[in-house]
Amino acid sequence: MQKPRWKTVGGALLRVAAVWAVSTLTMLALAGVLPDFRLQAADGDSATRVAVTAASGAGAFGVLSALVWPLLVRALLLMPALVLGLLVFVLNGSLLLLAIGLIPDGRGTVEPETAVVVAAVMSAASSATSTFLTVRDDGAYRHRLARLADRRQRRSGEDGGRARPPGTVFLQLDGVGHAVLRDALRLRDNRPPVMETVSTWVGGTHTVTPWRTDWSSQTGASQLGILHGSNEDVPAFRWYEKKSGEVMVSNRPSSAAVLQRRAAARAGHEGLLTVDGASRGNLFTGGADELALVLSVAARRSKRNRSRSGYFTYFSDPANATRTAASFVAEVCREICQSTRAKLRRETPRVGRGGLYPLIRAFATVVERDVVVAAVIGDILSGRTAIYADLVAYDEVAHHSGPRSRDAQQVLARLDRSIALIAKVAERAPREYRIVLLSDHGQSPGPTFAGAYGLTLKDLVRAGCGLPVPKAAGRTASGAEARVAARAALHRPEKDEPEGEEGESRPVVLASGNLGLISFPDVPGRMSREAIDRRHPALLRTLANHAGIGFLLVRSETEGAVVLGADGAEHHLDTGRVIKESPLAVFGPGAADAVRRTAHFRNTPDIMVNSAYDAATGEVYAFEEQIGSHGGLGGEQGHPFLLWPVQLSAPVAAGEELVGAERVHTVLRRWLREADGPQVPKEQAPQARVRAEEAPEVRVPGDVLSDGSQGLAQESRVPGPVAVPFPVPRPVLPDKAR
Repeated sequence: MQKPRWKTVGGALLRVAAVWAVSTLTMLALAGVLPDFRLQAADGDSATRVAVTAASGAGAFGVLSALVWPLLVRALLLMPALVLGLLVFVLNGSLLLLAIGLIPDGRGTVEPETAVVVAAVMSAASSATSTFLTVRDDGAYRHRLARLADRRQRRSGEDGGRARPPGTVFLQLDGVGHAVLRDALRLRDNRPPVMETVSTWVGGTHTVTPWRTDWSSQTGASQLGILHGSNEDVPAFRWYEKKSGEVMVSNRPSSAAVLQRRAAARAGHEGLLTVDGASRGNLFTGGADELALVLSVAARRSKRNRSRSGYFTYFSDPANATRTAASFVAEVCREICQSTRAKLRRETPRVGRGGLYPLIRAFATVVERDVVVAAVIGDILSGRTAIYADLVAYDEVAHHSGPRSRDAQQVLARLDRSIALIAKVAERAPREYRIVLLSDHGQSPGPTFAGAYGLTLKDLVRAGCGLPVPKAAGRTASGAEARVAARAALHRPEKDEPEGEEGESRPVVLASGNLGLISFPDVPGRMSREAIDRRHPALLRTLANHAGIGFLLVRSETEGAVVLGADGAEHHLDTGRVIKESPLAVFGPGAADAVRRTAHFRNTPDIMVNSAYDAATGEVYAFEEQIGSHGGLGGEQGHPFLLWPVQLSAPVAAGEELVGAERVHTVLRRWLREADGPQVPKEQAPQARVRAEEAPEVRVPGDVLSDGSQGLAQESRVPGPVAVPFPVPRPVLPDKAR
């Protein structure tokens, strides 16, 4: 039953009065503790006069924030996200200075630097009060949703009277393996699950199942396959391309744009999100027009790249920046305390977490999370059809603290609260929403290769080639993935990585988790096993017989793709011939198929190296500075999860296993089509597709690249979908964020 109009208006006036009162009290409290902030005349004022002055200042600040702030944000959206985030405090402080200047009789005075602090605290207080009151008033909430929906319908010309089909939100929990999720949903010692919200879904409204990645178990290959339907010719997170003489890095904006163009050409369509879609926090656009923190378009400057509906949702409330800044500082302190505790306890394995890493971690776990969650909420409130967002916090922390560490568990709990907030908003959205959770890969624990054996993979390759080996082992910078994302958010130029050796005759050695790639740049095309033996007779034996290496992939002139193991073990993938025993046996079902597929990629290096894997402990040896790693075969890294609403069809038939990111893409496309009406574009017929290397540039949102050119912006096998039998308590969702 609809409330009488006088009750609706009266409720709105009461909320405004409550927010005004809280702002006034906050201003009075700040004037009492800050020496450079005054609300009275120099010779003093009565308490009543001071209260009136505070109310006047708070009222003026509130009106300016409501009328002027949205205009300022829209005018500045082309600025880099992090720069605008810092500028928020200056702009907010400027509004406060203007509000103080409007107080009658000039009784209010404040220094500019103090105004920034006062404005931040007042914005946070008024925002918290407004949210607290609004979410408890269904009428006010529905009115806001209806207003947002009507505004979008007017812009798009949609028929507001027609019932709209359900929308879909895909939330990617980066790096969360199926086994880690399973443990996070269980009761422990009568304590609630780590992920309380998700635990209420499984076995009730949602079903969960593992899926198996390709050999390259990392975000670049998995997300490219999931969003664009093809991850062919992506052998690892980074690799050397002989044709161009460049190192491709999946999270480098220019490389991501090239990979997206190639995938679109092969798949015959722009991606999963082409029709009314939004891409948030991803490496690739998925064909969406609405973007926020997407690396493949980060190098471009254009009006279409400002992603209003993403960033505007976050920056429209200046209190968001205040909360993010406070959480950022808290996260930096948390990381310093956690790393210090690990040192004092002499925990092993352990990697260095100093330098800029605390800041990089805070960016990944706080800034990216807050912006992405705000963008998703904005998409839901505006009724967008398909939303795909990547929450990277767990993956970043697990790399340095371990996949099952207490640090990583705390991050999972915070991600669960973000999921709860999104679900709460979706309940009152202008259309029904189906929330799908998934991950792109898992993580496998284990010491680093250098920590276990005292030398890096590059050192071992040099030794096998008869080259001098440096005494000190080189290291990969901590937080490398989040570091690139932060640079992109600041629109900083790309920074090349010193991956190769001086001189074209020396090998280029790259690392991707526990996957290593070795290329000889002076040899055109892929170098054969026989040619490698002629040039460096000891290299393949040195690598294959090392205790920290599980197997090598090479190409034979006569046998095709060959996997080499210790003591002369071989597996000839093209013929099926096995000498002694297959080096792939310990890596479980599907390992041979995954390696065989990669063996025939155009960009596969001369030698691919997968670290050893201990099936008893689940440990691998990362060739990077990570104690939780992914990128190759071995353990939980190759077994992510897919969690979907029960009203959607099962991903695969009973008894089948969901294998490969491209297969996941077909499942997600099918789910989008299961709503009333087409929500993804039709694929081109196979004969209409072209080879990626021959394809013309495929345009996606964005006008020009930064250089001015046109263009784009494991071992458990569970058959079929399985509902995990966890306790299903009654759903309890928070009314407020964090």
